[in-house]
Amino acid sequence: MRRHRRPNTQDAELDITSFMNLMIVLVPVLLLSLVFSQVRILNLQLPVLSEAEQAQDEQEPKILELVITPSRLTLNYPAGMALKQFDITETGYDFAALSVYLQDLKLTFQQQGIEKNDIVLLLDPTIDYQTIVSAMDTVRSFKAVVAANLVDAELFPMVSLGDAPAVSDSESQATIGQAIGAKQ
Repeated sequence: MRRHRRPNTQDAELDITSFMNLMIVLVPVLLLSLVFSQVRILNLQLPVLSEAEQAQDEQEPKILELVITPSRLTLNYPAGMALKQFDITETGYDFAALSVYLQDLKLTFQQQGIEKNDIVLLLDPTIDYQTIVSAMDTVRSFKAVVAANLVDAELFPMVSLGDAPAVSDSESQATIGQAIGAKQ
């Protein structure tokens, strides 16, 4: 009689060492390459001084202000004295013209030896969030070409926020009349 041998029922061992080594390297690389969320933080400064405190302290540096109202952008230097106005256009606020003017102003400050890095944005309560962000981006830096590379050149990186001065009734009526005339 012949004896039948049973097949070997022992399980074969799997060698997964190389696979585990691959996973140990691959998982952290993939996790590091993912962008879970992009958070951008923009530091804001507190306004320097109120107008009453500025009158008391004459040695305080002059403040550059950008007043944003629903009808225009007004650049003041020193505080309260209008330097340039940018009226609203059909496409919205003219941030491109503001940027060009601020670049010229920064160059003028540098030529006169004035080190100016701060600006105060005075906002009307009706200004929307996107306009505020666009204004902040415009006053902080501008795109410049340096050695065939596009870089952000600094204008006024220290941005402060405040409330726009109240507009008198005659000015607000004139603004409303201009806005109605522009729509017709």
